[in-house]
Formats: sequence, C-alpha cells, structure tokens
Amino acid sequence: MNIKITGSGSYIPTEIVSNKDFAQHVFLNDDGSPFAHPNDVVAKKFLEITGIQERRYVKDDLLSSDIATIAAKKAIEDANIDPETLDYIIFAHNFGNVRKGAIQTDLVPSLATRVKYDLRIKNPKCVAYDMLFGCPGWIEGVIQAQAFIRAGMAKKCLVIGAETLSRVVDMHDRDSMIYSDGAGATVIEATNEEGGILAHQTATFAYDEAYYLFFGNSFNKTHDPDVRYIKMQGRKIYEFALNQVPKAMKECLDDSGIAIDEVKKILIHQANEKMDEAIIQRFYKLYEKTPPEGIMPMSIHKLGNSSVATVPTLYDSLVKGKIENQSLSSGDVIIFASVGAGMNVNAIVYRM
Repeated sequence: MNIKITGSGSYIPTEIVSNKDFAQHVFLNDDGSPFAHPNDVVAKKFLEITGIQERRYVKDDLLSSDIATIAAKKAIEDANIDPETLDYIIFAHNFGNVRKGAIQTDLVPSLATRVKYDLRIKNPKCVAYDMLFGCPGWIEGVIQAQAFIRAGMAKKCLVIGAETLSRVVDMHDRDSMIYSDGAGATVIEATNEEGGILAHQTATFAYDEAYYLFFGNSFNKTHDPDVRYIKMQGRKIYEFALNQVPKAMKECLDDSGIAIDEVKKILIHQANEKMDEAIIQRFYKLYEKTPPEGIMPMSIHKLGNSSVATVPTLYDSLVKGKIENQSLSSGDVIIFASVGAGMNVNAIVYRM
C-alpha cells in the first residue's frame, strides 16, 4: 500500500495588490517613531530581499473557510471521488475566519466543520478538525493523514491549507507587505500505484524560539491596544530557517533512501525568495553539491506569502502546468518543506 496525493485544487484571490499600492502607507518603527526611509526606497529594498512584486487579497465578502471550500471542491473533482467517502478533513490555518474590519477571529464551529458543511457531506464518520501549526500546517496535515491511513483508521483524507493574512496585518509595519491570502487542498489516498510518501520529518523548537512569530500591537501607538496583528522577528526567523530547515530536509531525504541527485523539485514554503534560495544552497552543501538550475519552483513573486497555503497552491499550480518552465512527471521525486510559527519545521519526500 502506498499513500499518494490523488487530487489537488487551489483558490488564488482575484484582488491584485502591487508594491506600488503601499506608496501612501505610513510605515513606523516598532516604537512608533517615523521610519527613516521614504516608501519608494522601502519598496525597492523589499523587492530585492523577498522577490515579491505583488500579492493577492480576498474580496471583502470572503472568509478563509469560503476559499478553502472552493479549493476543496476542485481537489475532490480532480481526485474523482465521492466526498461522502472522505474519512478526515484536516484544515490547516492560523487565524480562523476574520471578517473584514473585525477585531475578533471566529473559530466556532471549526473551519474544517464549516468546509464539511459547505461540501454538504452527510457522513458523520467523516471527522473534521483544524490544525494550528504555523506555515508548515498543510505539510503536517498530510503527515497526519498518511498516519491515519497507515494505522487503518482512514482510506481517504482531505487536507487543506488556507489563510487570509490581509485581515491580520498592521499596515504601519513594513512586514505587512509580505503577507497575502490563498487556499490549497489535496486528497490523500491509499493506493496500489507506485510512489507516494517515502519519508517525513517534523520538529518544534520552542525553548528560545516560540515567540519569533506572535500577535502584537500596531506600531501606531494611537491604535486600540486591544487589537492585535501578526508580528515577527525577521532576522531571528531568517537565521533559524537557514540553520534548521536544511537539516530537516537532509534527515528526511536520508530516511527515504533516495539519493540527492534523484530529487527533481523542492517545493518550499514561499516566505522570502532570498531566504528560500539560501536554504536550498545550504541543503545541497550538506551533500557537497550545488543545486541544479530550476530545482525550486517559485510563486512568491506574484502571490506573496500566504502562509499555510503557499505549498499546496504551489503544488497545484505545478502539476496543472501553470508555472512557466516547470513541470513534473510520474516517478519524479520531490521534497516538500516548510518553516513557521512554533517554531515548526517539517519535510516530506514524495514520489509522483
């Protein structure tokens, strides 16, 4: 028995927000003082570091559970299965449903339950639950799904990653330019076909690293102190990712028994282009090798960092032939990898 992704789907929001759209924002330092550089200089440096030219935001009437349902329907159709045969719906996100202009998140009922409701699944044995695991949540959901299947507890699982980060950013914080919205979904099944999940690794670093990503006040000290926004210690996250993600990827690849030269693509969390490139360089250096050209497909340039949605939307775009000069074939070995709040790191070695 092998465990494979048999269908995928995604929702890419229609609202395009370019770097130029931040020209009128008043960026501040964390102490509330005016930022030293004008916005055109900020935008230029931001593009050089992150590679992000534009990002996508959801329309005002859409929630995380709504776009997740759209992606889920596409994945179910792609897998050609009856949704009533799903044993689990695992929904990875971080902030729940945050309505436009709201100061509270909505998590009751769970977002996975809402997706099940929207899919009109009657089967009570289809268990729906949410996963809060930072940006690596979709990968961790896939790891859990395969564990359920190997344990004989499931045959088919739907794993979703969706987020609307545009609703939780502080527009006075330069980091707000990084974040975006999106949703990706995959059907995970037991199959007699070759390939599937070959190995996986997960770790949580919380002793010193737990609060590298956190909820904090606006940099604008006149704002309501009871309203919180996503905040990060960027330099510490960068250094952490460069130290820990390559190690997790190597452990995972070594466990799989696959040689580094067999890896065709690495689908890494689209957080920051320069950081991702450095991670790949360090990963190959562990094998005393240089990364092959085109090994790392990227979507961050046009889609930004949609957190838990970046890897499943990247995968869906890749297998559907939507990324220029990138493709996958049956039998190809790929690595999924991510890092995020927790601080959590994980990886999967997968054969198409």
